Amino acid sequence: MSQTELQYLQEMGIDTWQLSHPERIEGYQSPHFNLPSSCKLLLVSCERPSGELAVMFERVLKSIKLSLDQALHIYPEQLASLGEHQLTWIWYAGEASVEGAITAKKLESPLLSSINGHNEHRRALWQQICSYE
Repeated sequence: MSQTELQYLQEMGIDTWQLSHPERIEGYQSPHFNLPSSCKLLLVSCERPSGELAVMFERVLKSIKLSLDQALHIYPEQLASLGEHQLTWIWYAGEASVEGAITAKKLESPLLSSINGHNEHRRALWQQICSYE
């Protein structure tokens, strides 16, 4: 539902609801979405990078020769709805990776907020990146 439609309903005094776990409804099929071909890294995390975390995220991208334009973020529950993609990297930050779900170079780390300022976590992430070179 578009933002305009939601605004009209609100002006008419009609409450709107969004299911937080639609997959729990019997027979529900989640709509699939495709990533643009320009997306080379997908960050799967319950934490969307912004502010200081976005700066750190961009530094990691630069280390693997990617730009912010080549990366996207999704929440873990959206991963099951992922359709076509041309990913080179998938980064599970604070999430358990899904075996065999996506064929790409895989990074696993704590949440970005846990990496920022913690040398051990940054070093472990760097070692994963270097293992693909």
